[in-house]
Amino acid sequence: MPGLVVGEKRFTEPEMCFSTANQKKNPRTHSKIASQLTPDAQPDSYCPILPGLPDDVAKYCLALVPRCDFPIMGAVCKQWRSFIRNKEFITIRKEAGTVEEWLYVLTGDPEGKGSHWEVLGCVGGEHQLLPPMPGPMKAAFGVVVLDGNLLVIAGHSADVGPGSVSADVYQYESRLNRWSMLAKMNVARYDFACAEVGGMVYAVGGYGADGENLCSVEVYDPEKNEWTIIESLRRPRWGCFACGFEGKLYVMGGRSSFTIGNSRFVDVYDPKRHTWCEMKNGCVMVTAHAVLGKKLFCMEWKNQRKLAVYNPTDNSWQMVPIPLTGSSRIGFRFGILNGKLLLFSLQEEPEYQTLLYDPDAKPGSEWKTSALKPSGLCLCSVTIKA
Repeated sequence: MPGLVVGEKRFTEPEMCFSTANQKKNPRTHSKIASQLTPDAQPDSYCPILPGLPDDVAKYCLALVPRCDFPIMGAVCKQWRSFIRNKEFITIRKEAGTVEEWLYVLTGDPEGKGSHWEVLGCVGGEHQLLPPMPGPMKAAFGVVVLDGNLLVIAGHSADVGPGSVSADVYQYESRLNRWSMLAKMNVARYDFACAEVGGMVYAVGGYGADGENLCSVEVYDPEKNEWTIIESLRRPRWGCFACGFEGKLYVMGGRSSFTIGNSRFVDVYDPKRHTWCEMKNGCVMVTAHAVLGKKLFCMEWKNQRKLAVYNPTDNSWQMVPIPLTGSSRIGFRFGILNGKLLLFSLQEEPEYQTLLYDPDAKPGSEWKTSALKPSGLCLCSVTIKA
């Protein structure tokens, strides 16, 4: 790999990589000494991020690099790779106004023979494929975004079926374009609800390895890389979904063993008090959902031509008509990009265009069409800022 050119001097990778020997012995002392010394007076074990520049300036320079070049940057040396993975990197990019928002879509072919992750809305407008996810192809799994990374949680093998329930958790590091494996869950499950709240990931209910209905709940701590069982739901729940509002976890939809048919109950978990409470103003048979701003957008199976919009501040619902004629059997999947809601059709039609809903637009002009379209059927999507 070519070296980095600063001024008239070219620095190769060995010169740019730093030694961690002293840091392992006493990282705080080493960091303090390094920050107080000038580059000329620093110890031999210290190597600046960019030779000739203070580290704070060097970090700002790296944060200005376009997102598509992050994987190349991460391959330069361990020091750069460590910085790119760090939360500080995103913080600096936010301050510099260089954060880019990309939409990641799990796309399936119309015949259901396979699926792959691809990126929409990135620089250049072309679809970019992610490396294949490790392990067997999954179904009924959970998807969460945490610290700029995509987590694919549990589920069962798409080929074997529910008899192969998994507790595995895979992480896609969007800044380095690679997959890794995280700690396994305590309970293997599928068709469950999951969401990020306060930097933690919650997995709720679902079906277990023996097909039993689950009321168990567990939370993932990224700092410790471990899952912990917490307070259970009051009743088993499956086929549901979850989202976070104002530091609380909301679980809606799906079915419960204590109700006939689909449940309208909303289970709300308060992480500070470690308690569950219940509301009775939910929605049923939800086929698509997404959080945009401080509101929840849902589509119910019985009404594919209206958006059900939930406002948690006053626990109210608003119905927004979708300007679409034809069969109401054609469903949608949602995507979020640049503050707008995208509706991807679940029926393959060459002439179909993606619908776009702008909640901040003037009345009468909220709906438009978008050129963004997955290469196949949208199975699910997440938005990652980095």
